[in-house]
Amino acid sequence: MDCKGSDTMAGPRTEDRLPPTAETAVKIVIVGGFGVGKTTMVGSVSEIRPLTTEETMTQAGIGVDDDFGSPTKTATTVAMDFGRISITEQLVLYLFGTPGQERFWFLWNGLFEGALGAVVLVDTRRLESSFDVMGKLEERGVPFVVGVNSFPDAPRHPVDELRTALDLSEDIPIIECDVRRRASSRDVLMTLMRFLHSLALTGALT
Repeated sequence: MDCKGSDTMAGPRTEDRLPPTAETAVKIVIVGGFGVGKTTMVGSVSEIRPLTTEETMTQAGIGVDDDFGSPTKTATTVAMDFGRISITEQLVLYLFGTPGQERFWFLWNGLFEGALGAVVLVDTRRLESSFDVMGKLEERGVPFVVGVNSFPDAPRHPVDELRTALDLSEDIPIIECDVRRRASSRDVLMTLMRFLHSLALTGALT
């Protein structure tokens, strides 16, 4: 029996291959509380088919995973989301979305390892869910920007008020966004890259 080719593994799809011009790859984490739009952001901006680890929310999650008044949310990330976007022909970002529920926070340390920077997504209806997230980034010395995801029923606040409520220093960028839109998600990532560049110029990025 001819078994030729039986041990051959299929390679990546053409559209998933890293551009030949790529010279630098940077790891970025997308973090935030439960249901703030991390999976949506990775999916909307990724140039490859994103990897997701969403599982259906069941009755067993009642009292453990709160849907925060979002009855349409039927799935939740249990490990990570992964995507990729080319910022220039030479610079590629690898995006890792973290799970939001506290019971999966033990995975964060591994996801933060080697990350150059982070995007913290917030929902103005529940800013308090962002405090622990930002605290963990600060503990690990990971620079971050804040993306305020625009939910239809979420209150709008001036940036200065948000900065005060989140107890953020003046140098940390805050940008409004709609993570369902690729251009808006890309703007957030570009804001992060400009922030990281400014830190590198001042020697604050190690």
